[in-house]
Amino acid sequence: MQMTVDLSGKQALVTGASSGLGAHFARLLARSGAQVLLAARREEALAQVAAQIEEEGGSCRTLRLDVSDPTSVRDMAPMIAGLDILINNAGVVRESSALDHAEADWDAVIDTNLKGSFLLAQAAARAMQAHGRGGSIVNIASILGLRQGGGVVSYAVSKAGVIQLTRTLALEWARYGVRVNALAPGYIATDLNEEFWDSDPGKAMIRRIPQRRLGRLEDLDGPLLLLASDASAYMTGSVIAADGGHLVSGL
Repeated sequence: MQMTVDLSGKQALVTGASSGLGAHFARLLARSGAQVLLAARREEALAQVAAQIEEEGGSCRTLRLDVSDPTSVRDMAPMIAGLDILINNAGVVRESSALDHAEADWDAVIDTNLKGSFLLAQAAARAMQAHGRGGSIVNIASILGLRQGGGVVSYAVSKAGVIQLTRTLALEWARYGVRVNALAPGYIATDLNEEFWDSDPGKAMIRRIPQRRLGRLEDLDGPLLLLASDASAYMTGSVIAADGGHLVSGL
């Protein structure tokens, strides 16, 4: 179902916008009228997403950004002076058992998913405080930040941290009109994970989801637009799960 939230006149920043959820969110916000700054490390992929947005009649710019690098984040400041919306989406995962999980993999995941989320939220809040209109920060968490899963120890810990970060920043920044909420997706079907979901272990995992299906990218549109827009003006520190009921499934 097509969502119809009007974000005309709003400036939005989407991190990790070169593919997957980030690219989808950027196109969604642009279709809703926002001027979108697409940020990621892969410039060629960003250019492709920007071309799609422009073909659809949207307005956007691109920025090469490493969210785990404080210098890269600081250099971004002039481009977000009028920022209204941050979609804090950049993230990575390294899969292995906890016993075999390498320190370098732990650092890469925590630096991108948790430290990066903090650095971007801080930069966005400073911009929002400076222009005086406040704004909305949406941190992309995961149901793995609320429940456990094997083989993704650093990812799960990083997303649990993102959820606590969301609540803590919401408390501190409410006085500035800066709202901080989180969206926690369940398992979403993408081109990258299609092969796994067609496997026997993947099919078994789908059977444990109460709705008995994977999420689609479009299933995140409503929650994302709610949190990004003034429709959630009295919400801050909230965590919305979009997971087909996975979090309430029986043991």
